[in-house]
Amino acid sequence: MKTRYSPLVKLKKSTMDKSERQVQQKNADLNNAKKALESSYNSLDDISQPTSGNINNLLASRSLLSSQRDLIEHNKSWVSYANKQLEAAKLQFKKDMIEFEKFKYLEVQEIKKYQKELKVKETKDLDEIALMTFGKDYK
Repeated sequence: MKTRYSPLVKLKKSTMDKSERQVQQKNADLNNAKKALESSYNSLDDISQPTSGNINNLLASRSLLSSQRDLIEHNKSWVSYANKQLEAAKLQFKKDMIEFEKFKYLEVQEIKKYQKELKVKETKDLDEIALMTFGKDYK
């Protein structure tokens, strides 16, 4: 049944669905960031320190460790950023869901009101028919 709230409900539903997709996307981004951080920690564990050799090997190993630590810091900030984005998306989804529920409730109330009016009208019509036929039965 169409009411004056039906287009708004449809709009709020599409907005809520879009927000839900955003939450899913941000959650996937956060999972990717966590995997990248874990991978960078594993790569750091795989780097071995030279125990003997010339200074160039030591400097190369030191440079490799330094770049891996920088990558870890970058991935940590990425996880933090993705986490903040996810929380913001969840908050927006919650707001959109509340708006949708408000208009859905208003639509349901209007439908109930219309049904009640229809029932009262039907009752009056039945009473009128009963009164018209009542007099005819006894004559």
